[in-house]
This record gives sequence, C-alpha cells and structure tokens, in this order.
Amino acid sequence: MTIKTTGEKRLALVSGRAHQGLAEEVATLLGTALVPTTAYDFANGETFVRFEESVRGVDAFVIQAHPAPINHWLMEQLLMVDALKRASAKRITVVAPFFPYARQDKKHKGREPISARLVTDLYKAAGANRVMSVDLHSPQIQGFFDGPVDHLWALPMLADYVKEKWGHEELTVVSPDSGRVRVADIWADRLGAPLAIIHKRRDPNVPNKVSVHELVGEVEGRTCVLVDDMIDTGGTIVAAAKALKENGAKRVIVAATHAVFSSPAVERLSDESVDAVVVTNTLPITPDKEFASLTVLSIAPLIAKAITAVFGDDSVTSLFPGQS
Repeated sequence: MTIKTTGEKRLALVSGRAHQGLAEEVATLLGTALVPTTAYDFANGETFVRFEESVRGVDAFVIQAHPAPINHWLMEQLLMVDALKRASAKRITVVAPFFPYARQDKKHKGREPISARLVTDLYKAAGANRVMSVDLHSPQIQGFFDGPVDHLWALPMLADYVKEKWGHEELTVVSPDSGRVRVADIWADRLGAPLAIIHKRRDPNVPNKVSVHELVGEVEGRTCVLVDDMIDTGGTIVAAAKALKENGAKRVIVAATHAVFSSPAVERLSDESVDAVVVTNTLPITPDKEFASLTVLSIAPLIAKAITAVFGDDSVTSLFPGQS
C-alpha cells in the first residue's frame, strides 16, 4: 500500500533520491510505502521526475535530504512539489530535515542575498503549503515561509542518549560560541548540568577558520558535552574540544543534529581531543564519513510522529513539551 487512507483522507509519502533509507524508515513507521517514482538526470544535468500512480486529492509529504551537491537535491525536491501540484494533490508538505541554505539567513554585508528566504520562496512558488524541518540553524527562518512551518527538535533524543551513556559522570554542557547559548542552556536543564561557553572569533577573510579566545565556566576534571546544530568541516568543534582538554576536561562528547561532514571533518573529528561524536541521520552518513567514535541516531521516529500529527490535524508542538 503506497497511499495510506484514513476515513476520507489519503496520505502519500514521496522521497527524493538523496537519502531514501531515511524515507523508507519513515514509511515503515507510518505503516505505508513510498509512492513509486521515476527520477533520473539527463546528460546535461537536468532532472526528470514522475510519479507512477495517481496522487489526486492526497495529503503529500515530500522527504528530501540536502547533502552535497545541495543544489541538485533542492532542485529535485522542487520538481517533485511542482509535479504533485500539477497532479492535483490536495496539500503538499516539504520535509527537509536539514534545511538548505539555513546558514545564509541574513545579510552580513551589502550586496549579499538572504538565501534561506529565497529557498522558502521557491518552495512556495513550486506549490508547497507547509514546511517541516529539524533544528533550523536560525529560528527566524520559520517566518520566511508564507504558511505553517513545523520546527522539530532533535535535542530531546540526543540529550537522552547522552544522559543514558554518560549521565553517571560529572557533566558540563558547553556552547561552542555565543550564538548557541540558548540551546546549550536547554541541554543543561535537561541533563541537570552546569553550562560553559567558549568565546570564539572567526577570520572574516577565511571561511571555516576559527580561533578560540576564552572559556567561561568550570570544565576541569569533568565530562564536557559540546553541543551544536551542525558539524560541517569540524573546525569550530575541534578547536573548542582542544580548548576544553587544555583546560583540564576529562572527556569531550560532541553532540550535533546535522552531520554535514565536509572534508576534512572526519579527519578532524578523529583527533584525540574528541572522545565521542553523536549525531542524527538528517543527512546520509556514507561509509567514507564513518569513524570509530561516531554514533548515529535515527531521526525517522520524530519525523513519522510529526507527519502523523500534521495528517491528523493535531498539534506538532505537543511533541516537544516545554518548547516555546
């Protein structure tokens, strides 16, 4: 069964090619199957998509991850949304666990785009009625889309895993920069641990170049949980981990939602300053991105619960008690 029917409502789950394993796991949890889809690329790089059964009147959810090459997978998702709209789907929800271009959510200097806003406009123009994502880099992105945005949190799942694994040790939650303090504070409350903050300064002329300047908080002899929303090249995280070890930290656990892992992230995260890395599978973890200290938690149960809530016109916020 590829289209799930409840009363008069019909749910259709559609997946792009970037991370079909995640979509299939979500489909299994929902008790359905992915809509059969043909998708391929022409010789010049153009993408073609077609659904192999009727989607007229369905409540459609289009799941697509956005690893590299991000533009390719974004375009594929836009084409799927457009195809659903033209095939008379009743409602279309974009499910983008790792929201594309989320870091470009404002202008830092003149003559720059606000790329995250452009992406939401593209989703709307293609025919999306709703957007669902996990741990947006900036909450303000919710206001860019002209329609409902379901902002899911991986924090409870990650924090519960950390608590189960290392909760018997003296923990300190560490924010790698001032911009992550609010989220780190929620981590600290959930783990019942104190908070430390690393003040960093980026070189404006060198992307991904970070210098650690000051550590505020008690970390000596403690297990430090270094939290962030994503790990790209690993520069920020590893610089912070080294600073923690230099200040006497017993162990450094890195926890992040989105494992972008652009080169040389794997090499950096394998450094002796990092004892363990815990991430989710919002992005596919290919074999070349795996390493000994890595643990990957599945985000599929959270996405399946959110889709169930949206399909049933229930509250998605109720999935996250205490979320403001």
